[in-house]
Amino acid sequence: MEIVRDQEISEPVSPTGQFMSNSVLSLSIIAVMELEEPFDDSLSIIPFLKDVLLPINPRFSSIMVLFLPWHLHSSPYFSLRILSLQVGDKDGVKRWKKVEVRLSDHVNFPVFTAGMSAQFYDECFDEYLSKMATEQFPQSQPLWEVHVINYPTSHAASTIIFKLHHSLGDGFSLMGALFSFLKRADNPSLPLTIPSVQLHTSKYGRNFSMFRKVPTFFSCVYNSASDFCSSIIRRCLDKEDKTPIRSGHSGVESLPTLNDVITGTIFLGARMYMETVSQGSGSACSTSLVLLNTRMLGGYKPVQEMLKPDSEAPWGNHFAFLKIPIPKLGDAEAKNNPLKFVINARKIIKRKRSSIGVYLTAKYLRLVARFRGPNGASKCIRGTVENTSMAISNVRGPVEQVAFANNPVNGMYFVVTGSPQSLMAGVTSYIGKLRVALLVEKDFIDPPRLKSQIEKAFEKISEAACRESS
Repeated sequence: MEIVRDQEISEPVSPTGQFMSNSVLSLSIIAVMELEEPFDDSLSIIPFLKDVLLPINPRFSSIMVLFLPWHLHSSPYFSLRILSLQVGDKDGVKRWKKVEVRLSDHVNFPVFTAGMSAQFYDECFDEYLSKMATEQFPQSQPLWEVHVINYPTSHAASTIIFKLHHSLGDGFSLMGALFSFLKRADNPSLPLTIPSVQLHTSKYGRNFSMFRKVPTFFSCVYNSASDFCSSIIRRCLDKEDKTPIRSGHSGVESLPTLNDVITGTIFLGARMYMETVSQGSGSACSTSLVLLNTRMLGGYKPVQEMLKPDSEAPWGNHFAFLKIPIPKLGDAEAKNNPLKFVINARKIIKRKRSSIGVYLTAKYLRLVARFRGPNGASKCIRGTVENTSMAISNVRGPVEQVAFANNPVNGMYFVVTGSPQSLMAGVTSYIGKLRVALLVEKDFIDPPRLKSQIEKAFEKISEAACRESS
């Protein structure tokens, strides 16, 4: 473990960054880009990373170190994250320290058997990705990797994989960093178009009458108190049912603004899968964590804007979990009218969004960290995550096709790894298409069957919507 003194220190690691980077909980983000053409080895990726990736943010060239101060003092938290590394314990403060980066240590070119079919390379790719998802970053170098799969799969001529530790930033930050060096395939001189999020505002604008505000205020207070208290009680006492999508096994993480309709589709598909594996489990007690971006601004900003102290879309980890009870098949009558399932899911999510319970929980975690250290807060987060069945996260990609090093990108998706859950879903939009990537517990969930049930759920919802509109 490296220990530094006052004269060697850099920026402090944010509390959230410390919560997600220790022996209790360690999360990473894997982003996959499927290229239209084979990757040109003559265009070495090393100079590209040096000239394009590293300058985006200092955290890409840094490590976390344990800082032992000569005296206790406080300092503001900054959001510079990409040139860095991490080490620390409860007796000191974790800070980012810039180091010399050996780029060759961060780039991997896996070798498979040459001249095989696309189906063969699909299997090789899946195995490689599963293995990568379970591996921890070396603590002696910055917390990111690039993997170049220069073999044709059924989806791409070659594939680029970025693995980035969550302490560097959340999906909003890291995807924003990746988008900063992607260019439009049709015209590189034009900026990318990223769909913006419609912030939830009342159709009555600011001219609410006092009579409209009062019930809304009390509803918010009730929902906030209910969500906060139930979160604490559930973590300590109540236990999630074991079902075909939640094994309850310890150590699962070592195994290999969200659209209401796609959320409902994933929920319905998961329930249908549960019912096919174990009859009656479609009505079991199951909960999903839905990640919520807590920034005031819905759209991506250039990295330089995100790094400003007063940015409306700051770099870093600015997200919260919404705990969403998954509607039950029987309650929603999904077999007869799957739209009711989506409507039920939407009502639950809308109610949770109107609550400030997630902010109270964040304050509670800061309080726990003050008295029990970052590991204590991590144990609270882990306890919450372990006691849920699945998690869903999403990012918005460009409307136009982009190119990586002049190679058109046909598809992209991402997933969060290291979470102690049996099922993780990452939803990505790109050139008008929605991609759902599933990370499942090995030897527990049947991926083809789960994929099939989610596709059937989409078909059911689509057909029901067409009937309603006709």
